Amino acid sequence: MLFWTIVKVGLKSLIGNPLRSFLTMLGIIIGVGAVISMLAIVAGAKTQIMTRISAMGTNVLVVRPGQSGFHGVMSGTQQTLTVPDAQAIRDEIEGVQRLAPGVSGSCQVKYMNHNTRTRVTGTTGTYLPIRDYTVEKGRAYSDSEVENMSRVAVLGPVTATDLFGENEPLGETIKVKGINFKVVGVLKAKGDQGFFSSDDQVIIPYTTAMKQVLGLDRLGEINIQVSEGFSLDDVQEALQKLLRKRHHTQEDAPDDFNVINQADIIATANQITTTFTVVLGSIAGISLLVGGIGIMNIMLVTVTERTREIGVRKAIGAKEHSILLQFLTEAVIMSGLGGMIGVAAGVAGARLIEILTTKYSTPFVTEVQMSSILLSLLFSALVGIVFGSYPAWRAARLDPVDALRYE
Repeated sequence: MLFWTIVKVGLKSLIGNPLRSFLTMLGIIIGVGAVISMLAIVAGAKTQIMTRISAMGTNVLVVRPGQSGFHGVMSGTQQTLTVPDAQAIRDEIEGVQRLAPGVSGSCQVKYMNHNTRTRVTGTTGTYLPIRDYTVEKGRAYSDSEVENMSRVAVLGPVTATDLFGENEPLGETIKVKGINFKVVGVLKAKGDQGFFSSDDQVIIPYTTAMKQVLGLDRLGEINIQVSEGFSLDDVQEALQKLLRKRHHTQEDAPDDFNVINQADIIATANQITTTFTVVLGSIAGISLLVGGIGIMNIMLVTVTERTREIGVRKAIGAKEHSILLQFLTEAVIMSGLGGMIGVAAGVAGARLIEILTTKYSTPFVTEVQMSSILLSLLFSALVGIVFGSYPAWRAARLDPVDALRYE
């Protein structure tokens, strides 16, 4: 019963000076709102990054040519990967579920009076499941069409729209660098993947691309999907040994190729987002400490203003712990209310960021997590306890005689 009386007295004291109470809580409101908004931004960024990495496929290794140079100065790309290299990886390394050699280049693509310059990817049909593409219309080309250097193409949805508009592209003939290709499929939209749009491309058999379109005799990359139960690192180590042996690389010489490990990309992305979470959360948390100092300052002023009241209460029998609890409760109420208002402000701020970026720039998703809300509320309560303790202790230690004499 005494506790609720103390709470009522504390609320009455805060309501009696509404402007001062609000300005005191403002530091906590800003701090909690900033923490929630910042963590929501980082959580949204992490989700978007992981979505883009997942869109590249799962359990994927990508082998690409290494850099050439002289005395440490890199000047170009070594053309070291061959079709037999890809076949050797497929046949000799355990744990390779799918493999897709690939070449690519930028070409002019035409259909009647429509034309666009886009990325042309030459690969096999296994490239689509490795990279997590889905054929929305039509089909993917077959292995026999790859072997026979057939002139068939699968279009990205953006390319299909650029060339055909609302018309049906399946079965139509397009020109890639002046060569006729029959459209057999259209991919489902995936969105941008960093440096290029996966929706704006033409995918054709790599044999046709190398011999007829791009004029290449070396591969630009080898995409490998590792079977479930096999370690990406183990498969990577095995293919590095195989390629070094096939390329007759000396023991002390560096690899003439690069291997991109999806697990390493995910781990790096996690480390970066974790660092940003700590940094941004810490910066926003500083304002909570500033708010705590503001609470301590106002509570000390309150103790001074209510010195005579404290003396009267002690004179009629109030114990020190009751006085301490009274002022500590007022500090916690102030920080707690500030924390709850700050939560609302933080959630609204995160949502506003998402709305504004969607309207005026690239859409950015923010994710408000319950853990950040609970952490902010807990921290704001602790701020009230920590920074309210000294003023409460000072009020409890006042001598009743001196307090009654205070004017």
